[in-house]
Amino acid sequence: MAVFSAIFALDWMDARSVLLFIFIFLILADYLKHRKPKNFPPGPWSLPIIGDAHRVEPSKLHVNFEQFAEKYGPIFSLRIMVGRVVVVNGYRLVREALVERGEDYADRPSLPLQHEAIGSKGLVMSNGYQWRQQRRFALHTLRDFGLGKKRLEPSIQQECQYLTEAFAQQQGAPFNPKMAVTKAVSNVICCLVFGKRFEYTEKQHQSIIDNFNEILILQGGVGAMMYNMFPWLVKHLPGPHRRVLTLSGRLLSFIDKLVQEHRMDHDPSLPRDYIDCFLTEMLKNEGSESRFDLENLSVCSLDLFFAGTETTTTTLHWGLLFMAYYPHIQKKVQAELDTIVGSSRQPSMSDRDSTPYTYAVIQETQRMGNILPLNVVRMTNRDTPLGKYTIPKGTVVIATLNSVLHDETIWETPHSFNPQHFLDQDGQPRKREAFLPFSAGKRVCLGEQLARMELYLFFTSLLQRFSFSAPPGEKLSLDSVFASTHCPKPFRLRATPR
Repeated sequence: MAVFSAIFALDWMDARSVLLFIFIFLILADYLKHRKPKNFPPGPWSLPIIGDAHRVEPSKLHVNFEQFAEKYGPIFSLRIMVGRVVVVNGYRLVREALVERGEDYADRPSLPLQHEAIGSKGLVMSNGYQWRQQRRFALHTLRDFGLGKKRLEPSIQQECQYLTEAFAQQQGAPFNPKMAVTKAVSNVICCLVFGKRFEYTEKQHQSIIDNFNEILILQGGVGAMMYNMFPWLVKHLPGPHRRVLTLSGRLLSFIDKLVQEHRMDHDPSLPRDYIDCFLTEMLKNEGSESRFDLENLSVCSLDLFFAGTETTTTTLHWGLLFMAYYPHIQKKVQAELDTIVGSSRQPSMSDRDSTPYTYAVIQETQRMGNILPLNVVRMTNRDTPLGKYTIPKGTVVIATLNSVLHDETIWETPHSFNPQHFLDQDGQPRKREAFLPFSAGKRVCLGEQLARMELYLFFTSLLQRFSFSAPPGEKLSLDSVFASTHCPKPFRLRATPR
């Protein structure tokens, strides 16, 4: 019996030794893999394996970054997502990175969950020649269909009419305006990409929008962060990442169906939209190693649909909330519109220069709405200096727009809604260099011109027709939710016809 006990004890000691060796090996390997390079930005002491995941809340990441910046300075580093991440704060440093050294920060990192969902193609997450080729093609094609040009204005004005009619149908009763606004904004990009708009009662269109919103929430959660940190482990476990993959598959199937419909009656001599032009480009490059293929078409179309819907919708959502929350500002906007536009015609882009206060309110809505506080992540494609530090090639960089739009060294009242930020002493438009809601540099938002036109036309059309207020007995709040984008908590309004 004593012999068996001795053998068992020896086996247990051997097992413990093996486990201890594995543990020490993993700790050492983790340290060697993630040790800070020379002259790297400072940051907290990271734990083995999990890095700094315990220090951040995905739903408050922009707030966490502000706190770290106070402690470590405007450039700091953390171990989250796919390794060491450098976070850049403040207008001066963000401009240095994205504009002055823009070529060095032009790449996107491969985030495991996003890569698993849609791969590395498209307009948003691709790199190098493929990205430049697709961006150039998209810009050229969309401009041919009126992007940034006056001839696109009538179709947006038509959508403004549909939206105001949807608001009028509420007959002054309390309602949540988000879905109607989302469908209206989405229809503009749908016309450019798919060649058609959807009725507000169209169930499939609403389902696609709902899927998008759910993906945004899930991608901004703890589950997505853990997947991006430990994809080799989490991918085999149940969790929200499985829902992201399912929803992404549905979105791509929706796009694929539209592409197949286009292929059935495609006429290269009569292009109707972006998909038609892409199919024509595929025919021109048939047999070559071109990046113009069906998979890229689906992902590029999805990128355009998402980018052309979410940020403008959320900005308008903030705009309506701000107007109801600050009724004195709303009245001033309406007084200007009454004087310049009147009530007998729709607002047009030609009115913008004559309505400086209204346009200042729209810009201040973008600044305070702060739709993409963390920007879209970048990655260095070579060793590059930033401030007094050296950022190695392949480093993930987050150049925070939140810190630029609320930079206390730039804005007079950075944390207050103040349209005077965009007006001079005479009430005329004032250009602000730190106004970067569309980011900056090589990856500046492709649809900036379209978004500016939509924001002005939708906002003025709604304020011309309605006065917005809180429902009786309900109190509006400027509290927000951060889930990939920064948006207001759900709220209801009354739209009273003027």
